[in-house]
Amino acid sequence: MAKSSPRSTAPAPVRIGIIGMGIGRENARGFLADPRARITALCDLDPARMQDFAKELPETPQFFTDHRAICRAAEVDAVFVGTPNQYHVPVALEAVRNGKHVMVTKPLADSVAAGKRLVEAAEAAGVVNMMSLSTRFSPGCRHLGNIREEGFFGDLYYARARSIRRSGIPAWNLGFITPGGGAFRDMGVHVLDAAWWLLGRPRPTTVAGVAGARFGPRGQGYWGFSPVAPEIAAKFDTDDYAGGFIRFENGTGLQVESFWASHQPEELQVELFGSEGGARMAPPTLYRTVAGAPHDTAVTLPKSLPGPWAAMARHFLDCILGKATCEAPLRDGLAVQIMMEGLLKSAANGKEVRFPRI
Repeated sequence: MAKSSPRSTAPAPVRIGIIGMGIGRENARGFLADPRARITALCDLDPARMQDFAKELPETPQFFTDHRAICRAAEVDAVFVGTPNQYHVPVALEAVRNGKHVMVTKPLADSVAAGKRLVEAAEAAGVVNMMSLSTRFSPGCRHLGNIREEGFFGDLYYARARSIRRSGIPAWNLGFITPGGGAFRDMGVHVLDAAWWLLGRPRPTTVAGVAGARFGPRGQGYWGFSPVAPEIAAKFDTDDYAGGFIRFENGTGLQVESFWASHQPEELQVELFGSEGGARMAPPTLYRTVAGAPHDTAVTLPKSLPGPWAAMARHFLDCILGKATCEAPLRDGLAVQIMMEGLLKSAANGKEVRFPRI
């Protein structure tokens, strides 16, 4: 009698649906790097975008142009939501209602109220819910988080975070430049989230901010210095720069800035100030005083470390498979949303904003 083959105990791959063929492509590539995942479905309003990306996949996925259909598909266990800000919540809510695990690109929502609805629904449904945060999950940021846990910084008491473009207003989707969009929700969210996480996620108490649009309404500062049609510039109705100062309950302070366009060099940076040491995130550099003299260390990270997209995909899958507790839940996205909206409200009113207890 022939011997039977042993039955495999490996779990079946998690079936992933990608909604939005913009930022969805990078997130999908992160899942492609992990054998525990299969991309079984794509969703976008433009079929050509799906067909183009499907060429990168090892098997042909299902195509959807309606987010409700992909969220109901039996062939999908989890979805990534990569739509414009204004649609994050309605799309993710549909996924949650259908019992799908969900990962949402930053920011969580276009308003605090919408974000709260999604967090409450996801937590009540018991699905894995996670933010897609490429800066928080970057190797440099993760390294600073690791040495923070080891006590390198002592007490962290201050941070600076900035995301600056020379000419980078996105005009390919009006959702970016109309209410609910803007530079701070698009770019500032990255460095705000990373700095807040590195500081230990303290509770914010107050914020004073400034914001405005100095380039976009004039038809300047668009992506790659490209000209835009006057009718696009005329619809510009949000911030192309924003900055402010956030105070936290533990006495820590955070200065945060975001510019879609500026007469400054491009930069994505977080700087940490601690009682025993300091650091910059990009490139990772550590600062200390040793034997009464400054001691600076440029950190060379192993090339074998996964990039942010692969790291996020791995963690999301670990959470779905019961191997980890989510380190970046939607509730974190809500906390960051509250800080963002507070800064923009302060800018609009010209007054400091005090936060409710989160």
